[in-house]
Formats: sequence, structure tokens, C-alpha cells
Amino acid sequence: MEKAVVVFSGGQDSTTCLLWALERFDNVETVTFLYGQRNRSELDSAKKITEDLGVKHTVLDMNLLNQLTDNAMTRKDMEIDESGEVPNTFVPGRNHIFLSFAAIFAKGIGARHIITGVSETDFSGYLDCRNNFIKSLNLTLNLAMDHPFEIHTPLMWKNKSQTWEMADEMGKLEYIRKHTTTCYNGIIGDGCGECPSCKLRKQGLDAYLAGGRAHV
Repeated sequence: MEKAVVVFSGGQDSTTCLLWALERFDNVETVTFLYGQRNRSELDSAKKITEDLGVKHTVLDMNLLNQLTDNAMTRKDMEIDESGEVPNTFVPGRNHIFLSFAAIFAKGIGARHIITGVSETDFSGYLDCRNNFIKSLNLTLNLAMDHPFEIHTPLMWKNKSQTWEMADEMGKLEYIRKHTTTCYNGIIGDGCGECPSCKLRKQGLDAYLAGGRAHV
């Protein structure tokens, strides 16, 4: 029986990946990381979604990460600034650490498949969302634990419009729109409409809807 672990935040991308995994693997579990993120309501979304889908959900405390770096994702007193080459919402090493701990968790439950919602198309300048990083880390994890891990990135080459299309093809567009949390200000669903994450999400949805839905 093939087991898989989804790195799960309760947001649009990770929920789309969870649904993708449920269509492909016999046994799927999720792992969510608590690292002092400003949009803590995503944890509420993660809990509700996994309950709705009947998926085991484990939350791991990674607040040490919050002690090591200053960024707008974990510091509510910092204004979000995306004007630089790398936005100040970038958390250095986050995906590296999360995927490494997800791999330890996966090996412990006898799983070798790890799914993450990173995308190089809509990566907002986040360095650890790039395909070459994922491939490199996959090899490193295999060597470090002598385990045949396979990191899956279903959204790697998709923009937000294509991600909405993928959700719609699985019959879950409205569910994802209503129950996921992408907003930096923690507003569930369509969010605040003002933060960079909400704008990217809405632009993708508008573009997809304008092109015609797969399921009406």
C-alpha cells in the first residue's frame, strides 16, 4: 500500500495538492508546521479541511524557526514589502526545514511519497520554491536516511489560474475558495483582497473564470 505525506498549511495550494494526493495514493496523511506565522487562522482551515476529508492531521511545533529570522511572515509588526528581488515575507530555510521534517515523519509511518505545493511559476521570488532546490533536497534526503523518498510538486509549473483549473477538474473549486486560508491577514476564503497573496489568488481565479470553467 502506497503511503503519502502532504505538507499542509490549509491554503489554496496545499489543499489542491492534498486532493491530488487522495486521488493517487492508498493512504494519505498531512503534517502542518506551527512556526509563528502571522496568519494563524490557516491552522483552523487545516484542521477543518482534514476533518472534512477524513485525513489524519499532525501539527508539529517549529517555533524555533521564528527565533532565527526576521521576516514579515512571522513578525506582525513588520509591514509586508514585496518591492525587492526577494519579498520580506520570505522565511529563509522554511521549505528546507519543513520538507526535511516531513521526510522524517514520512519514514516513521512507512511512507516514501512527500507532496508539497511549491511553484516556480508563481513563487513570488521565494528561493526554496524552485525546482532545482526540490530535486537537490530530494537526493539529499534519500542519502541522509537511506530511504527512497519521492517529493512530488504537482503545482511546480502551474500559475494560479491553472491551479484553480486543477481544483475545478477535481470538482473542488468552490470548496477550496470557501474554506482555505491564503490571506496574510488570516481572513478565510477570498481574504482581505489587499495583501499580495490575496491579489495573486484573485488574479488567478479571475483569469480562470474569464476563460471558462471546467465544471459549472
